Order: sequence, then structure tokens, then C-alpha cells
Amino acid sequence: MNNTLVIALVVCFALFGLGSALRCYKCTDYSGRCTYVQDCTYEDACLTLKERAGKTIRQCIRYTDCDNARLGQMFPQVSTGFSYRCCSSNLCNSSTAAAVSKPLLGLLASLVVFWWCVL
Repeated sequence: MNNTLVIALVVCFALFGLGSALRCYKCTDYSGRCTYVQDCTYEDACLTLKERAGKTIRQCIRYTDCDNARLGQMFPQVSTGFSYRCCSSNLCNSSTAAAVSKPLLGLLASLVVFWWCVL
């Protein structure tokens, strides 16, 4: 196989998905399971907000709004007590820690192709 083609494939796989917008889960429920995915803007983060009563809110939010005071204003129904987490990788606000983003998959695929072609 031509080395130039191999290098081009590695670069393409490594860059696949890097230019896409952030994607976050979006739901409000008590089960913690979320299947709806929304596209966010470049200045957003993924939010997971859990209230004391057990309801969980997952959605896109401006990263600058990720603080206790601002979230208390935005979600007055949970202002009596909540915990939150904001993150900035694709689908990082899932209920499981096993969410893998497309750029990571592209990078892994490019490493496999590169390793296969070198040997």
C-alpha cells in the first residue's frame, strides 16, 4: 500500500468528528436513563443537575452558567438543594461513564490502521 495513502487515511481518521458541535443528553426524569441527544453551540457544556428529591436534569447549558447561584436562578424548582456537574465532551452527561465520543473512536481507528500498515 502506498505510504502517502496510509498517511492520508491516518490523518482523516484522526480528524473525523473533531469539527462537530458538542452533543449532550437532554431529559428530565427520575430514572436517570436518557436517550434523547441534542446538539449544542460552541460555548455550551453538558449539564447534569440532580435535585434532592431524585429528579435529574440533563441538557446543554452555557459554560459560564455552570455555578450554584446561576443554576439556582435558572431552575427555581430545584433551588432547595441540588448537585450539578458540567462537562465539555460529547455525551459526557450520561448516567453511565461508558460514553465514548466520535473523535476518540476516530483516533483509535487511525492508530489501528497505522499499526496495521507499519507491520
